Amino acid sequence: MKRANNSKMPVLFIGHGSPMNVILKNDFTDSLVKLGKELPEPRAILVISAHWLTNGSYVTCNEKPEIIYDFYGFPRELYTIKYPCPGSPSDARSIESLKKVDIKCSTNWGLDHASWAILRHMYPAADIPVFEFSLDYSYNDLSPKPIQYHYDIASELSFLREKGILIIGSGNIVHNLGLIDFRNIYATPYSWAIDFDEEVKSSLLNMDHIKLIDYQKLKGSNLAVPTLDHYLPMIYALALQGEGEPLKFTYEGFQHSSISMRCFQIG
Repeated sequence: MKRANNSKMPVLFIGHGSPMNVILKNDFTDSLVKLGKELPEPRAILVISAHWLTNGSYVTCNEKPEIIYDFYGFPRELYTIKYPCPGSPSDARSIESLKKVDIKCSTNWGLDHASWAILRHMYPAADIPVFEFSLDYSYNDLSPKPIQYHYDIASELSFLREKGILIIGSGNIVHNLGLIDFRNIYATPYSWAIDFDEEVKSSLLNMDHIKLIDYQKLKGSNLAVPTLDHYLPMIYALALQGEGEPLKFTYEGFQHSSISMRCFQIG
């Protein structure tokens, strides 16, 4: 679909799950293909990646970002896949001047699988420029940056939507690798995983951002979010929701018992 003049681009949160989804055809990957066909055509894509954790905030400024195979122990086929999209250094540099935080350009990172593993299904031609935004995973007094800090950073990225840039938060709402069932992608999800996912779903539909920022009070949170890396990209997407802006789920389900694949679109 072509982008209408002066239209605001949607925002996505994609639960990307296992790298195996790169080569699998299932209802999740079918939903990505469908999204790529139905969304307005982006001029560029910014991915907030669960797999780029940094001390401070960075954005990739590469002309030609390299593919990063940031996983191990998977079939050889995964390590031969290419996604030769261009970067978008001019768009990357446009967010260096955010008021709330110092953003630095980086050419030491490319595209990890939080980006290319989903974009390969959405935009297989790899002809749309892509750049990534890191998660500041630094600590103050042995505590990570508060979620409100990330929410506030994300809210400043909204101007990119007016410039035809599709912003994607790529992580997983429920992500517990310690309790994962590696043997069966379609294993029955744990009850605590379902409980937390449903709590998040309800809060998303009610536009209750405060509840999702203070997620520790949600049922099952200690098991669903043992670390913040995969939860934070959802917060970045959420912070870009305008007042009254509609949200719809583009995919709902679980993989490997402890991974929620829930995806949503704002706008």
